[in-house]
Amino acid sequence: MRRPRTGARTVPRTRKARLRVARADPWSVMKVSFLLSIALGICTVVAVAVLWMVMNAMGVFTTVGGTISEATGSGDGSGFDLQSFLSLPRVLLFTSIIAVIDVVLATALATLGAFIYNLSAGFVGGVELTLAEDE
Repeated sequence: MRRPRTGARTVPRTRKARLRVARADPWSVMKVSFLLSIALGICTVVAVAVLWMVMNAMGVFTTVGGTISEATGSGDGSGFDLQSFLSLPRVLLFTSIIAVIDVVLATALATLGAFIYNLSAGFVGGVELTLAEDE
């Protein structure tokens, strides 16, 4: 069994590398941003559906709908019907439309950002990173 000498270095050395991000491939950025925005859109639709179900189970739409119907209705009780306006299919349709628009815009903006980064990196050299590895 070998023992370290006294005064021998026992602290592990850290290797460091300085790298520069000189170019971002717009096609790669577009693919990744498309997949991430699709995932965000799915999460948004699921979150809205769960929130709507919780609010419906708590009776929020019934209470608020009754108040709005009384405030906007005349003597015959024909006021604004909030429950039919905010039905689950209508809310999910609106959320899906917003999610699709978000996917298109996020993908386009990320790709445009990659082009702009490539132009500015050509002038200033890019972003420098220092990566460290513990041994």
